[in-house]
Amino acid sequence: MIVAGVMSGTSADGIDVAIVRILGRSRSLRLRLLAHEHVPYSHAVRERILSAMNAGSARVADLARLNFLLGELYADAVEATRKRHRANLELIGCHGQTLYHQGNAAVFLGRSISATWQTGEASVIAARTGVPVVSDFRPADMAVGGHGAPLVPLLDVAFYSHRKKLRVLQNIGGIANVTILPPRTTLVSMERVIGFDTGPGNMVIDACSQKLFAKSYDEDGKIAAKGRVIESVVKRALQHPFFRSKPPKTAGREQFGREFTTQFLRLFGPRARKPDVLATATALTAASIEQALQQALATAKLRPPFARGTVEYVVSGGGSQNRTLMQMISGQVEPLGFHVLTSDDLGMPSQAKEAIAFALLAYQTWHRQPGNVPRATGATRPAVLGKISYP
Repeated sequence: MIVAGVMSGTSADGIDVAIVRILGRSRSLRLRLLAHEHVPYSHAVRERILSAMNAGSARVADLARLNFLLGELYADAVEATRKRHRANLELIGCHGQTLYHQGNAAVFLGRSISATWQTGEASVIAARTGVPVVSDFRPADMAVGGHGAPLVPLLDVAFYSHRKKLRVLQNIGGIANVTILPPRTTLVSMERVIGFDTGPGNMVIDACSQKLFAKSYDEDGKIAAKGRVIESVVKRALQHPFFRSKPPKTAGREQFGREFTTQFLRLFGPRARKPDVLATATALTAASIEQALQQALATAKLRPPFARGTVEYVVSGGGSQNRTLMQMISGQVEPLGFHVLTSDDLGMPSQAKEAIAFALLAYQTWHRQPGNVPRATGATRPAVLGKISYP
């Protein structure tokens, strides 16, 4: 089956479309990436999305219009990718743009409620492309007690599991998440998988870059490389309650968005150099990843250091392109025995990974198969994810 996965992450930088050929069912799945394209959002669209994410209040009419606008933009991106690569699509899986995610239940009008909202009208995508669309993946996991994230671990098991090696899979998008894959993990032994969000990935780095340098991101980590890490600030930032909570757990702009960045910047003295701020933001991401890794290994009852050649640390997402961040992470995990790779080294383009994941999740839904990994999301049981819109 040929499936398009559509992903737009918490960084809100644009739309990734991955076209994937998927074969097999439940016990054995085979994936082959046929095409991948990235379509940036216009500045106006990105600003509207970011303002909707951080809004204390918003006009209902604007949110409704944004939902339909994103449906049109997703359809345009899929159609452009399909035509460019002459693909005969049979199914589309669209994650949508997250505007709000509250993975932990809280009291609302007398009931304990968790909630999530991914916008981008799937009916529009189906009508424009003529292809069925699976969307709104997270609520089904939350309905059975899960946090609704991370959902990438299913792809991690299907694509990265190794017969002999322990693999740690670290995805660094706006938010970062980790998956621990013991050797010989299969789709029928996923109770051994551990996965959760580790905290900010590129989100705080990008916000500091925008505020201090008027750049949407620190390309290749070049600015951070010129700065000095202020360890006292990293230490204080790591006191955020998210870092002290136990997995499974999930994060978003609600934890590490505009308000967190404002507080983070206040931790610096008036004479702090701008490159030092960016270096420290980068170090915060690396430190939170290292702290989460230690937590995950302890949960899995795995004790480093590991014998050379038996463990691999595989990084994906936009953060894998930040050389300074990668150097910081390597310096933390290599002493534990890990060989550091990127997902590109294993045949999966870093930028395409999450889009591929939602192509796979759509395939699972189409065949009425579960898509969540309860050990990663905290759900009480496996669940078939998403809703189907027909053309």
